[in-house]
Amino acid sequence: MVSLNVTEKMSGQLEHELELDVPASEAWELFGTLGIGKLVCEEMPQLFQKVEIVEGDGGVGTILKVTFTPGIPGPASYNEKFTKIDNERRIKEVEVVEGGYLDFGFTLYRVRFEVIEKGEDSSIIKSTVEYEVEEAAKASLVSIDLLANIELVAKNYLGRNKAAKEAK
Repeated sequence: MVSLNVTEKMSGQLEHELELDVPASEAWELFGTLGIGKLVCEEMPQLFQKVEIVEGDGGVGTILKVTFTPGIPGPASYNEKFTKIDNERRIKEVEVVEGGYLDFGFTLYRVRFEVIEKGEDSSIIKSTVEYEVEEAAKASLVSIDLLANIELVAKNYLGRNKAAKEAK
Protein backbone atom coordinates (compact mmCIF):
# COMPACT_ATOMS: atom_id res chain seq x y z
CA MET A 1 0.00 0.00 0.00
CA VAL A 2 1.30 3.45 -0.95
CA SER A 3 0.24 6.58 0.86
CA LEU A 4 0.92 10.05 -0.37
CA ASN A 5 1.25 13.10 1.79
CA VAL A 6 -0.12 15.94 -0.32
CA THR A 7 0.27 19.51 0.86
CA GLU A 8 -0.69 22.61 -1.00
CA LYS A 9 2.88 23.80 -1.26
CA MET A 10 3.55 26.54 -3.78
CA SER A 11 6.58 28.03 -5.44
CA GLY A 12 6.85 31.01 -7.69
CA GLN A 13 8.96 33.79 -9.11
CA LEU A 14 8.50 37.52 -9.67
CA GLU A 15 10.74 39.72 -11.81
CA HIS A 16 11.35 43.41 -12.42
CA GLU A 17 13.73 45.19 -14.77
CA LEU A 18 14.90 48.79 -14.93
CA GLU A 19 17.25 50.42 -17.41
CA LEU A 20 20.18 52.27 -15.85
CA ASP A 21 22.11 55.08 -17.52
CA VAL A 22 25.50 53.74 -16.46
CA PRO A 23 27.73 50.93 -17.75
CA ALA A 24 27.11 47.47 -16.32
CA SER A 25 30.47 47.59 -14.52
CA GLU A 26 29.38 50.67 -12.50
CA ALA A 27 26.00 49.17 -11.64
CA TRP A 28 27.71 45.94 -10.55
CA GLU A 29 30.02 47.90 -8.22
CA LEU A 30 26.86 48.83 -6.31
CA PHE A 31 24.72 45.68 -6.58
CA GLY A 32 27.52 43.12 -6.38
CA THR A 33 28.89 44.47 -3.10
CA LEU A 34 27.73 45.61 0.32
CA GLY A 35 27.09 49.01 -1.26
CA ILE A 36 23.42 48.40 -2.01
CA GLY A 37 22.70 47.72 1.69
CA LYS A 38 24.38 50.95 2.69
CA LEU A 39 22.51 52.85 -0.02
CA VAL A 40 19.04 51.68 1.03
CA CYS A 41 19.69 52.83 4.60
CA GLU A 42 20.83 56.27 3.42
CA GLU A 43 18.20 56.78 0.72
CA MET A 44 15.20 54.86 2.14
CA PRO A 45 15.16 55.58 5.90
CA GLN A 46 11.34 55.41 5.84
CA LEU A 47 11.71 51.65 5.20
CA PHE A 48 15.16 50.56 6.36
CA GLN A 49 16.46 51.37 9.84
CA LYS A 50 19.78 49.56 9.41
CA VAL A 51 21.65 46.85 7.55
CA GLU A 52 24.37 45.23 9.66
CA ILE A 53 27.02 42.67 8.81
CA VAL A 54 26.53 39.65 11.10
CA GLU A 55 29.26 37.59 9.46
CA GLY A 56 31.56 37.88 6.46
CA ASP A 57 33.16 40.55 4.31
CA GLY A 58 30.71 40.93 1.42
CA GLY A 59 31.60 37.66 -0.32
CA VAL A 60 29.62 34.42 -0.56
CA GLY A 61 28.57 33.35 2.93
CA THR A 62 28.17 36.90 4.22
CA ILE A 63 25.13 37.28 6.49
CA LEU A 64 23.39 40.63 6.88
CA LYS A 65 20.72 41.59 9.39
CA VAL A 66 18.17 43.87 7.75
CA THR A 67 16.11 45.89 10.25
CA PHE A 68 13.05 47.76 9.07
CA THR A 69 11.94 51.13 10.39
CA PRO A 70 9.47 50.67 13.28
CA GLY A 71 5.85 50.91 12.12
CA ILE A 72 6.41 49.14 8.80
CA PRO A 73 3.90 46.25 8.42
CA GLY A 74 5.45 42.79 8.48
CA PRO A 75 8.50 41.44 10.28
CA ALA A 76 10.79 43.81 12.19
CA SER A 77 13.92 42.24 10.71
CA TYR A 78 15.44 39.27 8.95
CA ASN A 79 18.86 37.80 8.22
CA GLU A 80 19.95 37.18 4.65
CA LYS A 81 22.93 35.23 3.37
CA PHE A 82 24.87 35.86 0.16
CA THR A 83 24.65 32.48 -1.56
CA LYS A 84 26.06 33.39 -4.98
CA ILE A 85 28.22 36.20 -6.33
CA ASP A 86 29.22 35.75 -9.96
CA ASN A 87 31.38 38.73 -10.95
CA GLU A 88 31.73 37.51 -14.53
CA ARG A 89 28.00 37.19 -15.22
CA ARG A 90 27.17 39.95 -12.67
CA ILE A 91 24.69 37.88 -10.66
CA LYS A 92 24.23 38.06 -6.89
CA GLU A 93 21.81 35.88 -4.94
CA VAL A 94 20.77 36.24 -1.32
CA GLU A 95 18.48 34.02 0.72
CA VAL A 96 16.57 34.81 3.88
CA VAL A 97 18.01 32.46 6.51
CA GLU A 98 16.26 33.75 9.63
CA GLY A 99 13.07 35.70 10.29
CA GLY A 100 11.22 37.64 7.61
CA TYR A 101 9.25 35.47 5.21
CA LEU A 102 10.45 32.31 6.97
CA ASP A 103 8.32 33.38 9.95
CA PHE A 104 5.28 33.29 7.65
CA GLY A 105 5.79 29.68 6.57
CA PHE A 106 8.06 30.20 3.58
CA THR A 107 10.71 27.52 3.13
CA LEU A 108 12.64 29.57 0.54
CA TYR A 109 12.88 33.29 -0.14
CA ARG A 110 15.67 34.15 -2.56
CA VAL A 111 16.46 37.47 -4.23
CA ARG A 112 18.64 37.67 -7.33
CA PHE A 113 20.15 40.84 -8.78
CA GLU A 114 21.48 40.56 -12.31
CA VAL A 115 23.20 43.44 -14.10
CA ILE A 116 22.90 43.10 -17.86
CA GLU A 117 25.09 45.10 -20.22
CA LYS A 118 22.96 46.98 -22.72
CA GLY A 119 25.35 49.46 -24.29
CA GLU A 120 28.54 51.34 -23.56
CA ASP A 121 26.78 53.68 -21.12
CA SER A 122 23.67 51.72 -20.22
CA SER A 123 22.68 48.54 -18.45
CA ILE A 124 19.64 46.79 -17.04
CA ILE A 125 19.17 45.73 -13.44
CA LYS A 126 16.96 42.67 -13.25
CA SER A 127 15.61 41.67 -9.86
CA THR A 128 14.00 38.32 -9.22
CA VAL A 129 12.25 36.93 -6.16
CA GLU A 130 11.98 33.14 -5.94
CA TYR A 131 9.94 31.58 -3.18
CA GLU A 132 8.48 28.37 -1.81
CA VAL A 133 5.72 28.42 0.77
CA GLU A 134 3.88 25.66 2.65
CA GLU A 135 0.44 27.28 2.26
CA ALA A 136 -0.36 28.46 -1.26
CA ALA A 137 -2.59 31.25 0.10
CA LYS A 138 0.45 32.94 1.68
CA ALA A 139 2.09 33.40 -1.74
CA SER A 140 0.06 36.62 -1.99
CA LEU A 141 2.41 38.13 0.63
CA VAL A 142 5.24 38.17 -1.95
CA SER A 143 5.71 41.40 -3.85
CA ILE A 144 8.35 42.78 -6.20
CA ASP A 145 7.53 46.39 -5.22
CA LEU A 146 10.34 46.78 -2.68
CA LEU A 147 12.94 45.57 -5.17
CA ALA A 148 11.51 47.87 -7.85
CA ASN A 149 11.87 50.79 -5.41
CA ILE A 150 15.45 49.78 -4.58
CA GLU A 151 16.24 49.66 -8.31
CA LEU A 152 14.84 53.19 -8.73
CA VAL A 153 16.83 54.53 -5.77
CA ALA A 154 19.97 52.90 -7.22
CA LYS A 155 19.26 54.40 -10.66
CA ASN A 156 18.96 57.90 -9.15
CA TYR A 157 22.10 57.42 -7.05
CA LEU A 158 24.15 56.13 -9.99
CA GLY A 159 22.85 58.99 -12.14
CA ARG A 160 23.89 61.59 -9.53
CA ASN A 161 27.37 60.02 -9.27
CA LYS A 162 27.72 60.01 -13.05
CA ALA A 163 26.71 63.70 -13.26
CA ALA A 164 29.16 64.60 -10.47
CA LYS A 165 32.01 62.80 -12.28
CA GLU A 166 31.16 64.51 -15.58
CA ALA A 167 31.07 67.93 -13.90
CA LYS A 168 34.69 67.57 -12.73
